[in-house]
Amino acid sequence: MNIGQTTKIEQSEIRSMTHLCDMENGINMAQGLCDLDVPHEVLQGAQDALREGENFYSSSYGIPELRSEIATKQNTFHKLNIKQENVLVSTGATGAFYTTAKVILAPEDEVIVFEPYYGYHVSTLLSLGCKIKFIATSPPEYNINFNKLNDLISPHTKAILICNPSNPSGKVYTKKELETLGQIVTQYNLTLFSDEMYEHFIYDDTSFISALSIESLQESAVVVSGFSKIYSVTGWRVGYAITSKHVIEAASHVNDLIYLCPPTPLQYGVLQGLKKLPLAYYKNVAIDHQQKRDKLVKTLNEVGLKANSIKGAYYILADISKIKGDTTEEKAINLLKLTGVATVPGKAFYNNMGDLHLTRFCFSKKHEELDEACQRLKKFL
Repeated sequence: MNIGQTTKIEQSEIRSMTHLCDMENGINMAQGLCDLDVPHEVLQGAQDALREGENFYSSSYGIPELRSEIATKQNTFHKLNIKQENVLVSTGATGAFYTTAKVILAPEDEVIVFEPYYGYHVSTLLSLGCKIKFIATSPPEYNINFNKLNDLISPHTKAILICNPSNPSGKVYTKKELETLGQIVTQYNLTLFSDEMYEHFIYDDTSFISALSIESLQESAVVVSGFSKIYSVTGWRVGYAITSKHVIEAASHVNDLIYLCPPTPLQYGVLQGLKKLPLAYYKNVAIDHQQKRDKLVKTLNEVGLKANSIKGAYYILADISKIKGDTTEEKAINLLKLTGVATVPGKAFYNNMGDLHLTRFCFSKKHEELDEACQRLKKFL
């Protein structure tokens, strides 16, 4: 039996390390679970919807009230002019990316992806039959070489993909970088996909700028995001895409075919979160995670796993050269066996790592669990 394109897609390294962590009864700093308490408003909204009978299919666009509230929230935070018609609610940001990419890209289209990348982005593009061109960025700043970017573009190039803030590097794109991307996208008639899932996890007074805030990108950007991290509901699978009306209309048909709709009562749950949670909630999440970042960065450097303070998201790529092993995968497994702390080997985020020896730590843990992980690292390293 020929199973075709899916043969190119492998199990996520994140899933693999999570499985190994369970076997070792370790602390899972591999999987990007946001270990916050789910806001009461979000839980109550879902519970009320369940009791009130909101247990049926919703529109393939998502419930209208949620689409409208997402637009309002984005307009408030980023001074945009998004309308309900520009929003599609899908099964997580992954679903939002798949449905919009499905209508914009065709098999054999080229998409440029920056290393380090988020593996599910690459897997999604491969599942669509796209060809990926990788461009390297290097720690600690992960700056873009725009001359190399220009050189990669061919007549077959249809899109550029960014993750802002970046999973896994923590890079936050500057306004100048986004404007330069906007010029390139306009010049070559491309689409910019911008995954902005971690927009509220921003540190050190860094400014987050949405791709849709850049004038040259307002007609050519697709922003995907969701509620998994900020409301700590990764299992709810409620995400969204924001882009032009005609793309949203086409993507809603794909949404209907593949997913039908995200769980209806859970859409009502995140709707109540958007309506009722104050601005302070988002600010406090960032303050809390900056404290966790500082704690982990300090520990990693103390034990000889060089790490830099990141500006956004909640992951740290640390240098594990000192750990035994010929590959980053072997080093990450040995680190787990030695300390009981699970991470994701850097090869999960690179097409070609070169001489880098990195592994990814997720620091969005309860303070007591993060303290325990730091103590283990200090004890065994």
